[in-house]
Amino acid sequence: MSIKQNTLGAPITFSGKGLHTGKLVTMTVSPAPENHGIVFRRIDLQGAPLVPALCEYVTDTARGTTIEQGEARVSTIEHIMSALWTLGVDNALIDINAPEVPIMDGSAREYAAEILRVGIVEQSANRKYYEVTEKQVYAIPEKGVMLAIYPNEEFSASVHIDFNSKVIGNQYATFNPEDNYSAKIAPNRTFVFLHEVEALAAAGLVKGGDVDNAIVIVENPVTDEQLQRLSSLFGKRDIKVTGGYLNNLELRATNEMARHKLLDLLGDFALLGMRIKGSVMATRPGHYANTEFMKQIHNSIRHDGVKPRFKYDSRKAPLFDVMDIRKMLPHRFPFLLVDRIYHMDEQSIAGIKQVTINEPFFQGHFPSEPIMPGVLIVEAMAQCSGIYVLSKVEDPENYSTYFLRIDNVRFRHKVIPGDTMQIECVLAEPVRRNLANVECKVFVGDTLVCEATIVAQIVKTK
Repeated sequence: MSIKQNTLGAPITFSGKGLHTGKLVTMTVSPAPENHGIVFRRIDLQGAPLVPALCEYVTDTARGTTIEQGEARVSTIEHIMSALWTLGVDNALIDINAPEVPIMDGSAREYAAEILRVGIVEQSANRKYYEVTEKQVYAIPEKGVMLAIYPNEEFSASVHIDFNSKVIGNQYATFNPEDNYSAKIAPNRTFVFLHEVEALAAAGLVKGGDVDNAIVIVENPVTDEQLQRLSSLFGKRDIKVTGGYLNNLELRATNEMARHKLLDLLGDFALLGMRIKGSVMATRPGHYANTEFMKQIHNSIRHDGVKPRFKYDSRKAPLFDVMDIRKMLPHRFPFLLVDRIYHMDEQSIAGIKQVTINEPFFQGHFPSEPIMPGVLIVEAMAQCSGIYVLSKVEDPENYSTYFLRIDNVRFRHKVIPGDTMQIECVLAEPVRRNLANVECKVFVGDTLVCEATIVAQIVKTK
């Protein structure tokens, strides 16, 4: 895997129809400088606004991937992104005069051919890599969707699809570093079931779709009346069903549908904006799951840069030890989850919780893989926040704090026996009407494991 960024050897231009809008589109992909990334430019709009091809700009995934920034929107970007990224292009400026990328023949074949024709130029700057260090998963169980990524020195991907279809059955496709993308993946066309075509047409979509740029799968017998409607829709007289497909008499691969899903996945994963060192296994992937998984990883990368504000030194005496904490909090074994406080000022507090295998919850969570329950990590943050607000009253033993709301909870990493949880809580705004709004984070070492915003009420109990 190259460590240097690349761009195109020369500009390349494509013309064709947008799949859903039916509009004629001209799109020119040009070389771009280092660290530019892949960026679309809507030259038909005032000011020629830019839209970076990154997952955080994805706004719609219905029948294609759409990115948007301000008034500028570009849809069905997955095929050109798949070809550029997989063939090694890191930096490109894509000028487009319509809101949708041309569908061409429904695959990335023409895109790949032109990229190879003009060639790739190596640049001086190094590539950025996301190195997978532990298994990560995105799933939609009710739809049978699951994407997982595992540590690996190089990128690879495997796709399995099963739509309960008697025509296409179960299909698998793989892409490995040594594979020829242009020959194996790029030629595979988008596909759709006939009943979906009719629904999309009724919704005013697929205006640029026809039997030459999509595989239409026919599961059930088609009446003459349906064939007439389809002939009118596609502007063709010879519409017919052959072998379960509408006018597509010859597939480009026996598993062309799975290969196309893999083509789409590669394009959507490019929206992370950096190369991936990891192996992907995907079951029934789609644009929504692909891009949501990339957003999940993007957020993980963004938060990996967050470090503790306060340094814990076990050699120094704590501000509050566990006996002091017992005087402020009513909690007792097995529910007292703060061992000591090592920092406190007018706006913040920091404490620790030593996690040992003797914690009673590890007996059932889980016996073969002990992991601290997320709800108890949140409870530890709440207790640390409670210590802060109760330390501000003269008789804390006469007060309690109660949850009112927990917002924006994110679990980044698991907590296991032997970890020392460093809990940091910062007052988001002054305490008013006995309400405390606290932003909390938990670290193990320098790794952010959990964060949340807690609103609590301070109540006098005695």
